[in-house]
Amino acid sequence: MPRRLLALVALCLSAVSLSAADGWLTDLDEGIKVAKAEKKAILVDFTGSDWCGWCIRLKKEVFDQKEFAAVTKDFVLVELDYPQKKKQSPEEKAKNQALAKKFSIEGFPTIMLLDSNGEPFAQTGYQAGGPVKYLAHLADLRKDNTPEGRQAFAQTKKDEAAVAAYGEELSGIVGPLMEKKDLAGAEAAVTKFIQAKGVKGAAKLNLTVNARIGIIQACKPGDPAALLKVLDEVIADTPESVKELADIKQFRAQVAAAQAAKAKK
Repeated sequence: MPRRLLALVALCLSAVSLSAADGWLTDLDEGIKVAKAEKKAILVDFTGSDWCGWCIRLKKEVFDQKEFAAVTKDFVLVELDYPQKKKQSPEEKAKNQALAKKFSIEGFPTIMLLDSNGEPFAQTGYQAGGPVKYLAHLADLRKDNTPEGRQAFAQTKKDEAAVAAYGEELSGIVGPLMEKKDLAGAEAAVTKFIQAKGVKGAAKLNLTVNARIGIIQACKPGDPAALLKVLDEVIADTPESVKELADIKQFRAQVAAAQAAKAKK
């Protein structure tokens, strides 16, 4: 190979490495190649760069800060943009849309963490507190980059899809009962539906919480005691092995604290 051509090849390779280390790639396939070569995970930012307020804040408060550069020790950075005004080639637009569908992206910003083969193991989004706190958050999530972590994440996404599908079906059943303020009838319908579908684990917890809180808001609006009763019943009925139970307990504590503060006034 001529020396000039060798120099050009070396320059191209160094440009790819520099782009991965100091900036953001815009093609996931390229990100996977770099991640495999450098034995790193991949951070994919699904963003609406010119219209999504939280995306703009995340970029300004975290990604654009010099402290965040330390992330490239562990991650290859890939930005997949879904702008409203910024022009994209038809190819880039179609590819990004296909990836949003593949990874079930429902909102922006979504930060998806992938292993070097492009398999997801964690997902997050905007986090307040700046780059140092965000780096710590990513370091914690990176612990799930294991076969078990990837399997658990896949199950979580499967549960979320089930909750979305069942939730739509369930709303058609309990909606008329909620309009009539039939609290007992609506809650009985939720129990019957979940038993009939055989929903379990995190999917059961999320579906139950979403449905029963919606019923309380419709039938007993502004009644924190009724909401706490529902949360207590859901917590008592959920095994401790369901990881998402901790979030429900935290929410219950927040409701109780708000009720106590209101009672003091």
